[in-house]
Amino acid sequence: MLILLFLVLVIVTFLIVLVITKPSKEESELGKRLAGIDRGNATNEAVDADILKHESYSDLPIVNALLLRMKVAVSVDTLIKQANANWTVGRLFLGAITIFVAVGGLTATYFHSVPTGLVLGVIAGNAPYVYLLFKRKARLRKFEAVLPDAIDLLGRALRAGHAITAAIEMVAQEIPDPVGMEFRRVFEEQTFGLPIREALQNLAKRVPVVDLQFLVTAMLVQKETGGNLAEVLDKAGAVIRERSRLVGQLRIYTAQGRMTGWILGLLPFVIFAAMSFVNRSYARNLIDDPMGRKAVWIGLGLMVIGVWMIRKIVDVKV
Repeated sequence: MLILLFLVLVIVTFLIVLVITKPSKEESELGKRLAGIDRGNATNEAVDADILKHESYSDLPIVNALLLRMKVAVSVDTLIKQANANWTVGRLFLGAITIFVAVGGLTATYFHSVPTGLVLGVIAGNAPYVYLLFKRKARLRKFEAVLPDAIDLLGRALRAGHAITAAIEMVAQEIPDPVGMEFRRVFEEQTFGLPIREALQNLAKRVPVVDLQFLVTAMLVQKETGGNLAEVLDKAGAVIRERSRLVGQLRIYTAQGRMTGWILGLLPFVIFAAMSFVNRSYARNLIDDPMGRKAVWIGLGLMVIGVWMIRKIVDVKV
């Protein structure tokens, strides 16, 4: 076990040093440009450079080529973009593997059980993914809160005589992020030649918010059928504001249920940690005894079922 613990610490230390000391993508590109200036061929490199955008899932070419063949990398990359995290798919996988090795090795050493180490290592290895889910949820919630102001600005700009592209540019400049950031990307896409219809559809794909789906659908339908777009935006904004008010009321009504789920989910682990700190031998019997280990697995399974049921109860669709 000591040899296993030593190997785990060596691997974790090596991976941490590799991540910290590795230059970022921007630094690597800057180094290449400076090297080109020193050689006097920076102009040729600028002419020969590929202007097409390529997806990059890792800074390492070998890892990037491997991830490009994996379908799961596409969904993970989409999650990273929706969370607006400064990560790559390769770094996410590297962090997950590092946490899995560290937690799995330490847990297997402490509990003297390799299966327990593997299970807890897999659970802990999903921590970066769960972090991105929470970050995306917070960003989308902020997007929903600011979106009505963006719709009002679009309507006022259209009434003032501006074109739809100019109105989108005004939203990108005046409305704070994340709404301003996403509308700025829409404006840049249509500036570079992408039709406004496809740019709006890309916006709806990047930001999976129901209110935004309503807005994009209303704008595309108006573009096909004609009519007063400013009036359509006013009605869409009113519907979105009313829906946001209803969602806020539901969150208040279900706050007690969500807090109950968090308490019931975390309380057993907190109590076990406190018991281990106060009387380690007393808490250790639950792990060393075969019946205790079975009780732990049964308890964890029942906890997962209970948390799932609570989420189903408090997750009211609007």
